[in-house]
Amino acid sequence: MRFRKPISLFTGCAVTAVFLWLVFRNLPFQEFLEALQSADPQWILIGLAFFAAGYLCRIWRWRQMLIQFNTSLSLGRCSVPFMISIAANNVLPFRAGDVLRGVAFAKWLGVPTARVLATLLVERLLDLLSLILALALALSLLSTGRMGLQSLFGWSAWGLFVIACAIGLFLLFSRLFERPVNWTIRRLLWRNQGLSNKMEEQVDHVFQTLASLADRTRMVKLMFWSLTAWACEACVFYAVARSLSDITEPIVAWLAMPVGTLSTMLPSTPGYIGTFHFFVIQVTEALGNPEIAAAAFAFLVHLALFIPATLWGGACFVYWIVTRRCTQLPQET
Repeated sequence: MRFRKPISLFTGCAVTAVFLWLVFRNLPFQEFLEALQSADPQWILIGLAFFAAGYLCRIWRWRQMLIQFNTSLSLGRCSVPFMISIAANNVLPFRAGDVLRGVAFAKWLGVPTARVLATLLVERLLDLLSLILALALALSLLSTGRMGLQSLFGWSAWGLFVIACAIGLFLLFSRLFERPVNWTIRRLLWRNQGLSNKMEEQVDHVFQTLASLADRTRMVKLMFWSLTAWACEACVFYAVARSLSDITEPIVAWLAMPVGTLSTMLPSTPGYIGTFHFFVIQVTEALGNPEIAAAAFAFLVHLALFIPATLWGGACFVYWIVTRRCTQLPQET
C-alpha cells in the first residue's frame, strides 16, 4: 500500500513523457514558437472572459448544492475552496485539490464534511454528463470530409447519447437504480459476504446522498448550470482557435473541448501535461488543420485554462490563510 502513490506518480510522469515525445518528435520547434507568438491577443482576451464566466457557473452550481445545508453561503465564500481545489489539482499530484476541498473547508463553509464530499460526487456526474453530451453533439454535427469517418462519427454520437441519457436518468431517478445495483453486487460477490455487505452499505450511502442533494427540480437546474459552464469552456477553445490565423477550421474547437477534457482522466503529471496536448492536436489535425497550428492551438488552450485558474486559486488560498489567521487572533479587551 505504501508504494501505491510513488508508483502512480512514476506512471503519470512516464505517460506524460511518452505523450510529449509523440507531440514534439517531428514538430519544427522554431515554427511552433512563431505560431504561438502570432496569436491575436483580442481573441485570447475574449477566451479569458468566457473562462471566467464558465468558472462562475461552476461555483454557482456548487453553491446551489451547498445552500440546502447552509442557507447563508455566498458565491464569494464558495469560490474560495472551489478555486483553491482547481489550482491544487494543477500543481499537486493525485488530484489533491479534490481531497482538499472535500475535507479541509467544512468549517469554512459551515457544512458537514460528509455533505461536502457528497456534492463532489454529484458534481463529477454532472460534468461527465455534460462532456459526453458535448462530445456526442460535436460528433453528430461535424463532418470530417473523409470516407467512412462521417458514418463512424454518427454511430459514435448515438452511443454517447445513450450513455448520457443513462447518466441523466440516474441523477434524476437515482432511487430506481438502487435495487438493481445492490442485486448486481450480491451476485458478483456472492462468495465474499463480508465484502458484499460493505459494498451495499457504501452504495446505500451514495444513493441517500443523491436523494438528499437533489430533487428533480433542483437537479434539472444543476444540469442547466453544468451545460452552461462547459459551453463557456468550449467558447474558450473556439476563441483560441480564432486567434490563430493558420487554424483553417476553427469549428474543431467544439470537438477538441470534450476530447481534450476527457483525456485528462488518463494518468499524467499535475496540470495534465502531454495527454491533453496530444489528443487536442490529433483532433485538430483530423479536421484538416496544419500540424504546427494544431500544436500551437493545443498549448495556447492549455495555458488559457491553466494560468488563470492557478493564479485565481492561488489568490484565494492567500485570502483563506489571511482570513483564518485574523479570526484566530485574540481580541483586545
